[in-house]
Amino acid sequence: MYCQIDSGSLKGHAYKKFLYMLLIAGVFAVMASVYYSMWSSVPSTIMIKAGVDQELDFRVPASGELYKEAVEASSGASIRANRQKSLHVDLAKPVTVKAAQVDQYKLYLKLFGMIPLKEVDVEVIQDIKLRPAGIPIGIYVKTRGVLVVGIGEFEGEEGQTYSPGKYVFQTGDYILEINDQEINAKRELIDLVSHSEGQEMVFQVQRGEAVINVKAKPELNKNGEYKMGIWVRDNAQGVGTMTYIDENGGFGALGHGINDIDTSTLMTLSKGTLYHTEIIGITRGTIGSPGELTGFIEYDDNNIMGDITDNTPKGIFGVCTSDTRQKAGYDYIPIGLKQEIKKGKAQIICSLGGETEIYDIEVIDINLENDNINRGIVLKITDPDLLSVTGGIVQGMSGSPIIQDGRLIGAVTHVLVQDPAKGYGIFIEEMLVH
Repeated sequence: MYCQIDSGSLKGHAYKKFLYMLLIAGVFAVMASVYYSMWSSVPSTIMIKAGVDQELDFRVPASGELYKEAVEASSGASIRANRQKSLHVDLAKPVTVKAAQVDQYKLYLKLFGMIPLKEVDVEVIQDIKLRPAGIPIGIYVKTRGVLVVGIGEFEGEEGQTYSPGKYVFQTGDYILEINDQEINAKRELIDLVSHSEGQEMVFQVQRGEAVINVKAKPELNKNGEYKMGIWVRDNAQGVGTMTYIDENGGFGALGHGINDIDTSTLMTLSKGTLYHTEIIGITRGTIGSPGELTGFIEYDDNNIMGDITDNTPKGIFGVCTSDTRQKAGYDYIPIGLKQEIKKGKAQIICSLGGETEIYDIEVIDINLENDNINRGIVLKITDPDLLSVTGGIVQGMSGSPIIQDGRLIGAVTHVLVQDPAKGYGIFIEEMLVH
C-alpha cells in the first residue's frame, strides 16, 4: 500500500500561503504608513500666542485631553506632578483655542480616541512683533579655546615620522588650557609647544559636553622645532543675512549655526561680532553648484553692527548697536506660527548690493514635524529679477526673512544643490526659543 503526493498541489498550497503573508504584510505596511502620516501631521510642539484666538486646523482623526502639569512638593524630598484636566481637544475639525497668559501644557492624543498617537507640548508664548531685517552682515567669531580641526604627522630630524597628537586628540576637541595656562589663541598654543623642550604637557580639553585632561609630548621636526602634529583654528569669518530685530535691540540671523568648515561641528564661541558688509560680487547658482554672495568686510570698530552672544543650531543671536536699529528699514510686524503658514505666495527680504529688496517666493511644502529644525519650510524662488541675478538661493542669503500675509514666518536656511531655485527655511518660532 502506498500513497502518492501531488507535488503540484503542495506548490499551490505554498503559493497561496505566500500570497496570504504578502497580503498581511501589505496591510500592515499601509497601516504603518497611514499611522506615520497622522503622526507627522501634528507637531510635537505647538506654540500659541497669549491673549489671541488661535485656530488649530490639522484635520487629523485624533483627540485628547489638554493638561497643565502642576508640580507640587510632597512631604520629604520627593516631587510629584499633578495632572489638572483642562480641555478636551478634537483635531478632526478646526479648533479655536485661547490662553490668557504665558504657560505650558501637555496634550495626549489618540487616533479615533483609542490608539495612542503622541504627546504634544503646547507652549503659550508672548504675542510679540519683530522687525524683519534682510541686512547683509559680516560675521567674525572667536572660539572658546582653540579648535582641533585635524591630526597630522611630520618628519623628524633623522627622517622618522612623528604624530604626537594621534590617539590623544580628536577632531572637534577644544583645547582650553595647557599646563594650567589658559589658551585663547592659536599663537599661544604654538608658542607653548615650541618652548616645551620636549617635556610632556597636560592639555585641558573640551570634548563634547565633557572637559577632560590629556597628556602628550611634543617632538622635534626636521627644522628643529617642537610640534604636536595637530591642525587648529581659533576663529571664523563669513557673510550672512540678519533675520530680525526685536523691540529690545536683540537680533537673530542665519537660521542655522556657524559650523567649522573642516569638522562640521557647531563652533563654541568665546565672543563674536557683526560688521557692516557690502555685497561686491554674486556667483550665480547652477545645478550641482551653489552660488554665493561675496561681501567686503572691514573689521573696524566704526563698522560694528552688534555683538554675537549665542551660536546655536537655530542661528546666531545677540544685540544690535543703536545705529543698526535705526537703519533697519521695515516696521515691526506680527510673527506667524507654523500652524498659520499655508502653501502659496510669500516673500523674502535680502540685499544683492545696495538697499534691501522684497522678492517673491512660493511656499511649496510645510514640514510640521521634521527632525531637521532648519528645514521646516520648503520654498521656491519665483521672482524673475532675483532668478536672473542669482539663479535662486545662494550662500550668504541664509537668514533672509520670510514674510507671508504680513507676518514674519521664518528665515531662509539652505539651497537644494540640484535645484538652486528651491530651498529650505526655519520656522520663526524655532529662532525665538534658543
